[in-house]
Amino acid sequence: MILKTKSLPSPLLKIIQEKATERPFTGEYDDADEPGTYLCRQCGLALFRAQQKFHSGCGWPSFDHEISNAVARKPDADGHRTEIVCQRCEAHLGHVFLGEGLTPLNVRHCVNSASLDFTSNLSIEDTEEAIFAAGCFWGVEYYFKKLEGVVKTEVGYTGGHQDYPSYESVCAHHTGHIEATRVVYDPKKINFETVTRYFFEIHDPTQTDGQGPNLGEQYLSVIFYYNDSQKAIAYDLKEQLEKKNYFITTKILPVKPFWRAENYHQNYDEKMHKQPYCHRDTKRF
Repeated sequence: MILKTKSLPSPLLKIIQEKATERPFTGEYDDADEPGTYLCRQCGLALFRAQQKFHSGCGWPSFDHEISNAVARKPDADGHRTEIVCQRCEAHLGHVFLGEGLTPLNVRHCVNSASLDFTSNLSIEDTEEAIFAAGCFWGVEYYFKKLEGVVKTEVGYTGGHQDYPSYESVCAHHTGHIEATRVVYDPKKINFETVTRYFFEIHDPTQTDGQGPNLGEQYLSVIFYYNDSQKAIAYDLKEQLEKKNYFITTKILPVKPFWRAENYHQNYDEKMHKQPYCHRDTKRF
């Protein structure tokens, strides 16, 4: 398990850790209908299948059943409601309500979108995560979506010192953030070492000032590690390439809050029907 708390930005932490509630009808998954699986945003465990989701009209994602042994119930601090949390990491999800007659199962798990991740994978049971920076995040995401075992990608900004960074503020060098990509993968099909080898081969880790024609601190090559295991693997792979006479400029840093980029940046290649212009798959190992 990778606990992602250190990479969660303050709005998510306020809900997941401090048990706040997002405003109704504002969450990303309230009206979502795509087949797939909803994961715990904090630890990646599969919590709900999309076929268990229904439109309750309450303003939050609603599910009438959970994946077995994934969701725990506990008395809420208000003394009236029943809180639901991730069985494994105890991330706050929301509340469960019984007897409303909204579905034949007569149960409504009322969940904050902020507590969830979504993947179109229908049968995933657990996930792990890596965060990489390798130049313009459009191209990085394009290649990671092609890697077997990767079940979700998301582009955003990390490594900076300012909350709520925007594309404009990052490009203006006002925040210290780097364009990065969250890579969520199935540990039964692929591991961190394989994912990181791929990272070193889809960009030029020897370029010192950016990636391709995109120059500046927001385009540097960085591996953001979650734990000592990821850190050790990253340094080992970097050393392997250096022994092959590559001058590797990739930085290896601990994770910092990851701020999701604006919607128009997500899956940019599909929206614009374009392929990357400064990334390519080059075998180095």
